Amino acid sequence: MALTFKDGVPENVHPLNVVKRMKGDLVENEMNSTSDTEEIPVGRPPLFEVYMRMAEELAKRSTCARLQVGTVITDSRLEHVVAIGYNGNARGFPNRCDSDQAGKCGCIHSEMNALVKSPGHLRDKVAFITASPCTMCAKLIIQANISHVFFRELYRDSTGVAILESAGVVAVHYTRWMDAWR
Repeated sequence: MALTFKDGVPENVHPLNVVKRMKGDLVENEMNSTSDTEEIPVGRPPLFEVYMRMAEELAKRSTCARLQVGTVITDSRLEHVVAIGYNGNARGFPNRCDSDQAGKCGCIHSEMNALVKSPGHLRDKVAFITASPCTMCAKLIIQANISHVFFRELYRDSTGVAILESAGVVAVHYTRWMDAWR
């Protein structure tokens, strides 16, 4: 059985990205390949990249002095944005960090801001985050029934990614298309 990844990213095993076919089946514009994975041309930004770029735009609203992060959460079929977030202080507080000390700035993480707005009854939600989650955000993501996490940059501590993976959440370092279509 050959696998084709619509966005050309083999780590992205989201069901909407993977096409399973028997060897020998023809795909329009298919390149010849001898491996078990085959690539098809990508002519426009994949939805995964579109949502990642939405998260990047949200990060620009962050008031954190150290790291600006944005999050977009969609339903499992990538048809509806169900929540957004960026890191910053609590509603009604000054739009700045409480402290300059790393890890103690007092900002609410973008994932937390998005998760408190996300409908709990939806299963297999998908998160797009500009930086991989910290340990606590990873645990909250697991609790929120998110099945896939796409992140652009690796946070200074990769423990959050390991926690996601240990719970069966697919974590994808999604960078392939970050410079295309700009």
